[in-house]
Amino acid sequence: MSDSPKKYRLDRTAFQARNASEQVNYGKEYRDTTWQERLRIHQYLNSIAYGYDLENPPKMDKTFFQIKVRK
Repeated sequence: MSDSPKKYRLDRTAFQARNASEQVNYGKEYRDTTWQERLRIHQYLNSIAYGYDLENPPKMDKTFFQIKVRK
């Protein structure tokens, strides 16, 4: 992830309620990007929103989950 897109930013004040037709037009901006690029954007914005280092994301706490046998 060394090519982290610094050109993307998370603007927490930019949220607007949209109807369906407005949302379709909004999504056209990302139409030409590959799914890999959209995933990188998602990971980058997630790291900003939750405040973790993109190069060293937090590990899942596996002690929280249990495996039970269903009968």
